[in-house]
Amino acid sequence: MNQDYIIPNNWSIIEEGFNAASVKSSESLFSIGNGAMGQRANFEENYSGSTFQGSYIAGVYYPDKTKVGWWKNGYPKYFAKVLNAPNWIGIHVEVNGEVVDLATCKEIKNFRRELNMKEGWYNRTFEVVLQNETQIQVNVTRFLSLDIDEVGAIKYEITPINTDAKVVFVPYLDSGIENEDTNWEEKFWETLTVKSDENKAFIVARTLKTNFVVATFMQNNVLVNNHTADVLPVEIKKEASKISFSYEIAATKGQTVALQKFGGYTVSTNHAEENLIVAAKKVLQEAQTYGFSGLLEKQKQAWAKIWEMSDITIDGDVKAQQGIRFNIFQLNQTYLGKDSRLNIGPKGFTGEKYGGSTYWDTEAYCIPFYMATKNQNVARSLLEYRYNQLDKAIENAQYNLGFKNGAALYPMVTMNGEECHNEWEITHEEIHRNGAIAFAIFNYYRYTGDYSYIPEKGLEVLIGIARFWFQRATFSKHKNKYVILGVTGPNEYENNVNNNWYTNYIAKWCIDYAFDQIQKVQSEYSKDYQRIMSKVNLNDNELISWKKVSENMYFPYSEEYGVFLQQDGFLDKELVKVADLDKSERPINQKWSWDRILRSPYIKQADTLQGFYFFEDHFTKEQLEKHFDFYEPFTVHESSLSPCVHSIQAAVLGRMEQAYTFYLRTSRLDLDDYNKEVHEGLHITSMAGTWMSIVEGFGGMRVKNDQLHFEPKIPKEWNAYTFKVNFRNAIVKVEVNHQETKVSIEGNQEIDIVVNGKPQLVKNQ
Repeated sequence: MNQDYIIPNNWSIIEEGFNAASVKSSESLFSIGNGAMGQRANFEENYSGSTFQGSYIAGVYYPDKTKVGWWKNGYPKYFAKVLNAPNWIGIHVEVNGEVVDLATCKEIKNFRRELNMKEGWYNRTFEVVLQNETQIQVNVTRFLSLDIDEVGAIKYEITPINTDAKVVFVPYLDSGIENEDTNWEEKFWETLTVKSDENKAFIVARTLKTNFVVATFMQNNVLVNNHTADVLPVEIKKEASKISFSYEIAATKGQTVALQKFGGYTVSTNHAEENLIVAAKKVLQEAQTYGFSGLLEKQKQAWAKIWEMSDITIDGDVKAQQGIRFNIFQLNQTYLGKDSRLNIGPKGFTGEKYGGSTYWDTEAYCIPFYMATKNQNVARSLLEYRYNQLDKAIENAQYNLGFKNGAALYPMVTMNGEECHNEWEITHEEIHRNGAIAFAIFNYYRYTGDYSYIPEKGLEVLIGIARFWFQRATFSKHKNKYVILGVTGPNEYENNVNNNWYTNYIAKWCIDYAFDQIQKVQSEYSKDYQRIMSKVNLNDNELISWKKVSENMYFPYSEEYGVFLQQDGFLDKELVKVADLDKSERPINQKWSWDRILRSPYIKQADTLQGFYFFEDHFTKEQLEKHFDFYEPFTVHESSLSPCVHSIQAAVLGRMEQAYTFYLRTSRLDLDDYNKEVHEGLHITSMAGTWMSIVEGFGGMRVKNDQLHFEPKIPKEWNAYTFKVNFRNAIVKVEVNHQETKVSIEGNQEIDIVVNGKPQLVKNQ
């Protein structure tokens, strides 16, 4: 049974009624972010119940020493922790001497929280009866500014209901925090400075090892009946890693008193270390100039602009509509493309699991979303991120694995280009991620038409990757083919297998694509060609060797079933389909031993079918159907990246019931907690796959021969749906209902497209 307490709503995530058992899940679901920082939806006031406290700053991490039982050569030395940052949201609250704590109060009534995705704010309201019988109403609104992305704002209102009350607000900053997932019980922060200045406070802290320096700050105002009151703190308390102000207000019955708190971070990656407090004061001054309501109004405008381009509307299915908007909202909260040093972590700002900020998810799933909903510079920045880390990828292949001659293996997980994933079978065997990085370069050019990236930067990446695949392949005399041994494919429920079809196929494709781009750059960009060749020392003999490998790559195939085999030993398994598994056994990653999983036929996510998704035009629809019918019944979809690929392929095959079921699973993966793990954080990168499920799946969008093609389909559960894409600086809108498809364009441009195989010219009428 999936969770179902989130109330369906077109534009908001809403929870009504307090349930302590769902607090951690809601802390994830109601998380907020602005690309530069983010935080779980922890209560501002004390909460003594079970909670997962988390505030995070983009790009700030800690290299936690790898903890393994037996060290192997080449093992990553650290696991990058997404660091729990100093807490600025905290407000200790007392009413008539009683601490406000939802875990200990006598009664909670009318608890409601809402994450308004349209306008970008989070609100919580409730009434409580405290142990001293005082009854109060609480209304808290919080947001992280998109415009001034170093600051967030909180308005915490209390109204006594049954008596006059003495209300004490104690807003604080706290740098004495820990990570939920620490290996060694280490402290990650060293507090350097704790200071106050009028109604402002600052804590400057430095991360150990990585030496990021962060100023955490706050400024507080007291309001009575929504008007600023001249209330000074009765106490300013400084401790080694904490500072708090105490404000006391006498509130008459029915009178609303409030604390307004601006807070946030200035970071040494953006400011000189000695200027962090000065920068913080400047940010606070700007926030105060707008005031809470003015800053909130700017927030609404900023989100309106984002939604104008990225919104997908669905008519007739509120749960589906809520799901896609939640996914688009969280993607934009995580990454806006403003800072090319950043990337999209799998949990974003919602949790600590997985560590690192960059997986192959970015190239395989996220770049299509950002290409189509932003301008192409955002996607190009994501490609340049990998180019900037090419030297580290070459070092990784050379020093950790013994490769030579500039072969590059990009890390499975990284913060700065160094590998920081600490499972051997993933780190050094799940090498297919190299292919996704090359595919993203191809995909970017295919979609944007901007070839300039390849001669300027991309070709060097392609050469490093091709060199890796050339050296990673082994010639098998027995097969008279090149094989790739000891790998983990996208299906992480098989480790150390031989000839994973997807890995072999993308390896061959990478070599061929790099070869073709070298020829093109040589003939059309001679200066770039000469510069690159002198840098990488590539010659014709090496290219001939590459082609020998690609032309003689081995692909396991079953004559009996007429399908490519996921890996050499797949048919040796006991082929019991998922439908024949007892439901009590699911999810198998929480119920079975790893040994049993590895011996089973069960597939975590699209593997062979991932290749059919990337290289759809290499295969016939009949081949796709045969492979889909063979592999999907063994797929448990216990990866967040799985349902979207299957939804797209089911739509291609015209199986709309199945496509719709997979779409709901991918779009509501977290809202309905399909994998029973949302309390750990959201699945941010897979949310881009939800967007793909509609645009590429139901909308049938493809780019062929420099043209947009659409083959729209619509689930029977929907009346209509619409989406927009930015294709080569033309904003194209697609509207689909059960009778027709309408394609229009914004502005005075015109564009040739193909709908259901028929060319048409689209221009503004």
